[in-house]
Amino acid sequence: MKKTLLFLLTFAFGLVSKAEDLPSQRPAPADRLFVSSAVEAKIAEVQRLLTHPYLSWMFVNCFPNTLDTTVHFDEDACRTFVYTGDIHAMWLRDSGAQIWPYVHLAPEDPHLQRMIAGVVNCQFSLICIDPYANAFNDGPTGTGWQDDRTDMDPNLHERKWEIDSVCYPIRLAYHYWKTTGDTSVFGRTWLEAVRKILATFREQQRKDGPGPYHFQRRTEAQLDTKSNSGYGHPVRPVGLIASAFRPSDDATQFEFLVPSNFFAVSSLRKAAEILSEVNHERRLARACRALADEVEEALRAYAVYDHHKYGKIYAYEVDGFGNHYLMDDANVPSLLAMAYLGDVPADDPVYRNTRRFVWSEDNPYFFRGKAAEGIGGPHVGPDMIWPMSIMMKAFTATDDEEIRWCLETLMRCDAGTGFMHESFDKDDPSHFTREWFAWQNTLFGELILKLIADGKLSLLNSLPPR
Repeated sequence: MKKTLLFLLTFAFGLVSKAEDLPSQRPAPADRLFVSSAVEAKIAEVQRLLTHPYLSWMFVNCFPNTLDTTVHFDEDACRTFVYTGDIHAMWLRDSGAQIWPYVHLAPEDPHLQRMIAGVVNCQFSLICIDPYANAFNDGPTGTGWQDDRTDMDPNLHERKWEIDSVCYPIRLAYHYWKTTGDTSVFGRTWLEAVRKILATFREQQRKDGPGPYHFQRRTEAQLDTKSNSGYGHPVRPVGLIASAFRPSDDATQFEFLVPSNFFAVSSLRKAAEILSEVNHERRLARACRALADEVEEALRAYAVYDHHKYGKIYAYEVDGFGNHYLMDDANVPSLLAMAYLGDVPADDPVYRNTRRFVWSEDNPYFFRGKAAEGIGGPHVGPDMIWPMSIMMKAFTATDDEEIRWCLETLMRCDAGTGFMHESFDKDDPSHFTREWFAWQNTLFGELILKLIADGKLSLLNSLPPR
C-alpha cells in the first residue's frame, strides 16, 4: 500500500517517465499465492519486447494478478479455489476467465498445468453441488447471501441463475484439453456436471412451466431480485433458455438473454466433442448437440431485430412474445464480446451491425465523457465505464487505429495504479470501483499477449507516452 501511495504522489506531480521510476505493484515474491516458471518467463519475455515503459509496467502488474493474489491450490487433492479478488468467494464465470490466459503456457510448466486441472476439477464439483448457483464458498462456511429466498446451501455464496456460469467451466476445460491433451479432468464428476447442466438448461427452456428455480432478496436494488414470486417475467417457450440474471449478477428484464444463449450453444457443442472423443458417451453427446441446434434455431428466429438505423442487429434480451431489449452490458458474455468468445463469426453481418449499435449512444449503457467512452451497465450505474468493454472492443477490432485508441484509453484511465478496475467515471478515472478485481487485470494481460501474437508489437511500442 505504501508503494502505491508513493507512486500515486509521484505520478500526480508528473515525475514518472522511465521504466525504473515505476515500482512493481506485485506482492513480494514470498507473498505470492502461486508461482509459475512459465508465467514468469513470459513476463520477462514481454518486458524485453515492450519498449513502452508504462504499458510494460501495467502488463507486469496485471497479467499475474490472478496467480499472485487469488489462487488457492491444494496440490494433494488437485483442487484449486479461486477468489474474484476483494470478494473471497469463487464465481464460476470469473474463475474460468481469470485462469484462461495461462492455459497456453501449461505445457511448459507441469506445476501450472496441475493447478489449472485443479480449477477445472473444482468447478465441476461445485456445479454438482448446485448448477443454479453462480458463486461458492470454500466449503460449507455459510458465508454470503444465506438469507435469500431460494434453495440456499452453506456451500453457496450466492444462488443467482446465470447461463454463463456453467458455460465458462466447459470453455476452460475444452481449452485445457485441446492445449495439454490431458483427459484426467473428464471423469465421473465431469459426467455428473454435464448431466446437471443439460437438465438445468432444459428446465429453463420452460416448456413445462417456470421450473424449480426461484429467487428473491430483501433489497432496495431492483435488479437484485426477481418479480412474480421469484420466477421473473413470463416467457413464451420457443426453445431459448431463460437466465434469471446477467453476467453482471443483475436480474434480466426479459429472461431470454441473447449473448448467454449463444454461449450455451458453443458450450454444448464443446461438451459434446469431449463426451464423444474422451468419454465415448455418444448418447449424452447427441443430447448436447440436439439442444445446441434447437437453441441456435430459436436464436435465428427470435434474437434478431431490424433496427431503423443499423439494420439487423442482435437484441440483448427477448421474451419469445416479440419484445426486444436493445442494449448491451459490459460484462462478458455481452453482445460486443460474442466474437471474442467465438460464439459468432467476427465477420457476421448481424454482429458487425450490432457492434456499431452497442458502441453508440443508442445503447442506453454507452457513456461518453471527458476522459473516455465505453459501455457500463446498471450494476454500478450511469456514467461508469467498465474497462472490460474497452478491452472487448480491442479484442474484436479489425482496425489498428481502433486498437490504438483502446490501449491509450486503458492506460489513461487506470488512475495511475497500474491496474484495471471494475469501472471508472467517464469524466474522472480517479473515481473508480473495486481496487482489486482480478478478472479485469488478467484480461488486460491476455489482450497484450494476443496483440503481440497478432504481430502488433510495433503498434504497442509506438503508443504515446503516458
